[in-house]
Formats: sequence, structure tokens, C-alpha cells
Amino acid sequence: MNHLIVFAHPNPNSFGKGIVDAAVKASEEKGANVEVRDLYAMGFDPILKPSDFEAFQSGKIPEDILTEQKYIKWADVITFIHPIWWSAQPGIMKGYVDRVFSNGFAYEYVDGAAHGLLSGKKGMVFATSGSPNEAYEANGMHHSMKQITDQGIFHFCGVEEVKHTFYGAVPYVTEETRKDYLKEVAEIVKGIL
Repeated sequence: MNHLIVFAHPNPNSFGKGIVDAAVKASEEKGANVEVRDLYAMGFDPILKPSDFEAFQSGKIPEDILTEQKYIKWADVITFIHPIWWSAQPGIMKGYVDRVFSNGFAYEYVDGAAHGLLSGKKGMVFATSGSPNEAYEANGMHHSMKQITDQGIFHFCGVEEVKHTFYGAVPYVTEETRKDYLKEVAEIVKGIL
């Protein structure tokens, strides 16, 4: 089993990085091969440019996109780990999707209908926030974020099973609660792999 983790947080000491570490450890304990793509550490360029479109049409995929697409092809499980900023993923993560999950690679149109090309893969999302989960649940934001990522990205591209987990009030909860969050991450990862 190959597990690709795509991580987006500018702080290498963030709780999100703790989630990455827990997910890697749980994956290795299950015997999976793991690859982490830390978008900030890599300096990933999230801007989809006119030249990218020209390259897609000519079949000459830019090298940075081609590298990430190789990881996506390799993966049996794709995991996104990121904070929630302004009720969404960070721009660098959205830019990763914009550039890497391209038409002809992650999906195609057949007779005017979208057809996902990443079938057989599973997805996970672990998202952290400063706001409590109850606030986002009450105002419908969790549902909206799940719909955008789970349906609008993963399912649209053919990913068949998606587990989306939110960890709220991360800066304000106790250390014990954060440890419980990380135990849950490990359990979820082991359950999907």
C-alpha cells in the first residue's frame, strides 16, 4: 500500500506537522510505503499560469507538475493535511489541486460528462482550526468544506472513499486533547490502509 501525504502549513512546528508525523508512523506500522510532500518546505508554486494550459494542451507537462502527478499515480491513498483559513484550505493547497489534478490526468470529459481517472484510490483529509468544531458544525461550514473537497475534488476525480476529519480549537484545547487528536489520526489512518 502506498500512502501519499500532501501537507500545507508554513510552520514546521505546527500541530498539523504533528498530524503528519502521526500519520506517517501509523502508515509505517501498517507496512505502507509513505511519501510526504510538504508544499511550503518544497516551495511549491501554486499559481496556475497560461503557460501551464499551453503545456497541458501540447502534452509537455511542466516538470514540477509531472513530479507531483507521479506521486499521485503511485499512491493508493492520498491524504491532505492543512489548517482551515477563512473557511477553506490554504491557497498553496488549492493551487496544488489546480495545477496537479489537471484535465487529462485526474479527470476527463467523455461525451460532455466528467469522468474521474483516479479510481481505485482512497482519500483522507485532516483539517485543523482555531475555531471550535461546534461553531463550524452549527453554521454549516464543515458540510461546505466536505462538499468542496470530498465531492468537488476527490470524488470528481474518481477517488472512491474519503474520510474527512476536523480538529477544532487546536490552540486552545489541552495538551491531553491534542494527544487524543493524534491517537485518533493514527486509528483513522490504520483503518483506511
